[in-house]
Amino acid sequence: MTKGCQFLRGLTALGLLLSGISHLCSAEVSDLAAISRFAAPSEEWQRGTEIAIEEAYRQCFKTYIIDGRLINVRMPFAENNERSELAETDLVIQGGGKSNPAELWASIDTILASEDFAHYIQVLQDGKEKVLIFDLASRRWTWTRDLFEIARMKAQAYRGLPHRPYVLHNGQDVGGTDVYNYLYCIGRLGMDCSGFVWHVLTYTAQKAGVNLRSTVQKALKLSRKLDPGQFVGTWYFDSRRPELEQVPDAIKNLRSGDIILFRGSDGRAVHSAIIQSIDMQKGRIRYLQSTDEAPLEERGVHESFIEFDPAKPDTSLKDPALRWTQKRYPAFPGEKASAFSDDGERYRAFPEFGGGKVVRFKLMNSVFKTLNARYK
Repeated sequence: MTKGCQFLRGLTALGLLLSGISHLCSAEVSDLAAISRFAAPSEEWQRGTEIAIEEAYRQCFKTYIIDGRLINVRMPFAENNERSELAETDLVIQGGGKSNPAELWASIDTILASEDFAHYIQVLQDGKEKVLIFDLASRRWTWTRDLFEIARMKAQAYRGLPHRPYVLHNGQDVGGTDVYNYLYCIGRLGMDCSGFVWHVLTYTAQKAGVNLRSTVQKALKLSRKLDPGQFVGTWYFDSRRPELEQVPDAIKNLRSGDIILFRGSDGRAVHSAIIQSIDMQKGRIRYLQSTDEAPLEERGVHESFIEFDPAKPDTSLKDPALRWTQKRYPAFPGEKASAFSDDGERYRAFPEFGGGKVVRFKLMNSVFKTLNARYK
């Protein structure tokens, strides 16, 4: 970029989108416009459904200037009453995990411009090690520099509770994980797994001129005043409703827009993700999901992959020969680890109930044909 053209400094939280680059000088506008064209989904993906799903996915990311640093913020994972087992109160989040990205980013803009967040950033960068203590019920945070508490955290003697997570911080630079912790614990907003899948499905269907919201609204016999997205959870994807169909999970049967379901110990589906693309030549499935059981920098909405042998398209997703690259970790270091090391183990789990499965909205068959015909 041209010398002398610098980003505005000293602003605690300044939203930066390619559609809102008035904060940059003309040379930077030109550079970012070129980057935007180069990074367009249509340049990277060939099929129309892949492009539409990627567009919906990218709506879950936004770049901010925070204390002079460019930080790419991903949409947090958030679910009503998650971590409430010891809180003695409900832990309700904005929109119940079903709000669309535009609504959530508007709230996040306000949160990151608040005095409390500015104070949080100041404390993090005071040059001293500390333990941050978040309280989800009161939406407050505090910190301690007590050497004993710091030593306990380093020794993995974790003292946090589900609704009061502890985080060890080195007192130096602020990163995306610090912003995520604040948004998740104090902002109390984000998208749960089915809320994200629903967002992707409705956006993709709309690109083909199909109103999936209306279809589900009628199927559930909801009033027109009610948003069907508030009623669509993973339980719905796992139901035997006529607007859905189960897809045999051999790789050759899968397509973009299919929903991957993971079961819990009681046999019910407890997590959902959506397939973005399947590369039969390279042997790779890319799927997208919102969860916080992931590496720290991936918590929230993120991409995941399944690697397979292109010569074996009949392989089931339950085949242990597949390589699921998504590792599973506790949301906060020190908490109890997931029972499964990766998504593959999780998908194959609970075979007495059939393990995981793949489902598809029947309407997505026409969406698939319509969108892909545009990009032949």
